[in-house]
Amino acid sequence: METHFVGVYDVAFVALIAFFGFFLGLVFYLRREDRREGYPLEHELSGRSETLGGPLLHAEPKTFKMPFDRPDMTTPTIGKEATDIAARRSFRSAGAPYVPTGNPLKDGIGPASYANRSDHPDLDGEGRPRIVPIDTVPYITVHKKDADPRGMEVVGADGKVAGTVSDIWVDRAEHQVRYLEVDTGSTKVLAPMAMSTIQRRKNRVTIDAINAADFADAPTPKTLGQITFYEEERVIGYFGGGYLYANRDRQEPLI
Repeated sequence: METHFVGVYDVAFVALIAFFGFFLGLVFYLRREDRREGYPLEHELSGRSETLGGPLLHAEPKTFKMPFDRPDMTTPTIGKEATDIAARRSFRSAGAPYVPTGNPLKDGIGPASYANRSDHPDLDGEGRPRIVPIDTVPYITVHKKDADPRGMEVVGADGKVAGTVSDIWVDRAEHQVRYLEVDTGSTKVLAPMAMSTIQRRKNRVTIDAINAADFADAPTPKTLGQITFYEEERVIGYFGGGYLYANRDRQEPLI
């Protein structure tokens, strides 16, 4: 008895089988890849680590060659993601939200959360730090039709003066203002430009993310004239957390 492949399986059927095979393989590949970070999972109530599964369920380690002589990065980083945070469950139940137990702007909860990114500055295409004070980049200046915030008072969410703008930090690669340097009198901190409003008529800058007294305790870069990915996460988390934790009224429902 003769068997004719074409006579039994037409081209459309073969294409359908090939599609399903490819799609199944793609899903399998993606499910293995997405287990590079954040695993093993943790049980909601007991805190016990869930099983990661066998070698078929997670991808093999992959090494990324970093530019500008930086150390290579290898994933998955299983077991390296864990970070102790000052928080507790609001009540003992699966899915219960965590509440901060220390300084809510630094505890890494909710809008104040952050990732442990690399403790290196972001670099431009030539290997130079991207985010730097504006005076170190001669080809970037404040447009003559715009208000220069340097020297303006900075007002917090409570309407009180937190300090004055002492400098502007720009992204030399994208020519954007990223941070305003605020001199509180006791220290100089970086406030995100995206959370700042320049009021030219009042000759002041309003940053309603946090109260005036909170500025002095904001995270600061450890190296003069540059900020790392790690430090940026802390700064953004600190100011972002203020939109919920700066005042008690912000933590209550609107209705």
